[in-house]
Order: sequence, then structure tokens, then C-alpha cells
Amino acid sequence: MIDVRPFAKLGGANHGWLDAKHHFSFASYYDPDRMDWGSLRVWNDDAIAPKAGFPAHPHRDMEIITYVREGAITHEDNLGNKGRTEAGDVQVMSAGTGIAHSEYNDEDVTTKIFQIWIEPSRRGEKPAWGARPFPKGARSGQFVVLASGFDDDADVLPIRTDARVVGATLKAGETAEYALGANRRGYLVPASGAVEVNGQRVNERDGAAIKDEETLRVMAIVDSELVLVDAA
Repeated sequence: MIDVRPFAKLGGANHGWLDAKHHFSFASYYDPDRMDWGSLRVWNDDAIAPKAGFPAHPHRDMEIITYVREGAITHEDNLGNKGRTEAGDVQVMSAGTGIAHSEYNDEDVTTKIFQIWIEPSRRGEKPAWGARPFPKGARSGQFVVLASGFDDDADVLPIRTDARVVGATLKAGETAEYALGANRRGYLVPASGAVEVNGQRVNERDGAAIKDEETLRVMAIVDSELVLVDAA
């Protein structure tokens, strides 16, 4: 089953400095049919104005992954972490027992991000933050793991949940496969471009909620950049 959720029909709000679209119920947007997808709880598509951002605020017991599509985001938290994550790169914050952080666009251009929240499978651990570059060339024509809670995924950002976040860049006409496996749920969003997933079209910034599809065959209709969450 692949349920395509068109970008134009997503919930959201425009706050001036922040134009946010929500794939799942979040803040003032509530849809009882879109509360989560397995352990995936939030997928926000945010455009943050230059020199603006989220002031310090707390979280706990959530794995928060930020994928930067354009521009850059600067993170700072009460653990003393500070870092700037650029387009194509990823940061992970494991909120654990509690963390307060800010996320600002210190750039002169609009920053566009996907912010993804996944419920942890382990609680009561110390909070943590990390980021790393993932050059798009390294995922050309294939899916590459960006963050994972599985021990057999080496050299990736760790998350405390039975899930993976993967990315791919495909040229028009290229195909990549991903083994989702039985009893797993996938949620795929093209950051740019348009693709067919097992024959079903998914356009730029649409969401595709996937289950009962053990192997995903993704073909790019045009040059495309993809992010996929593989969750329990």
C-alpha cells in the first residue's frame, strides 16, 4: 500500500518568519487520521526566513532529525553543543531525559529543512547531539543511510530507535531499490523532483506513506533528491 499525500493538501501555518507544512498532526494542525506512521511522529517541511529561527525551547524522549534542503541551520543547546549544518547534511538530537536548544537561520537566504521526529525505543538516557556532512555525490544513484538505530549500520549518525533515515539523489530515468522488509513502514518525500515508487507517482514535497511493500523500486521522472524514513 502506498498512500500519496499531496503537498498542497498538507496542514500548516505561515508565521511570517516561518512557513511550515506538516505531514502529521502538529501544533495547531490536527487530523486524527494523520497522527503518526508507526514510530514516525512528525515530518515538518519548514522554510525559515534569514536571520530568524526557533529560540531556546525544551524537548525530551524524542529523536529529532533535521535534513537541510537549502541554506544552513545553526544549532545551540544547553549541553554546550553548537554547530552549523548546511544543505544536504544532517543533524540528530536525541532529547533523552531533557535538552533545551535553539535553531537559527543565520544566513542571508531562506533556509529550508525537513524536521523529522521519531519515537525512541530507549528512554531515560542522556541527551545528545551530532551532525555530519553527507555529500550528495555519495548517494548518487542509490540509497545511503544517514541516521540509524541499528548496530549493523556503520559510520552513520546514531538514533535511539528501531528506524533508519536514508537519502538518495537520482538522475532522470535512474532507478534505485530499497529493501523495506516485512512489517515495516516507510515514509518517502522527494525534497526535489518527482519519482515513481513501485509505479505510483510522488511529486516534489509530497509524502508517500508505505506499508506491505517489502521492496521499494524508485524511478526518477526528473532529477530528484529523496529522503526516506524506515520505521517500525
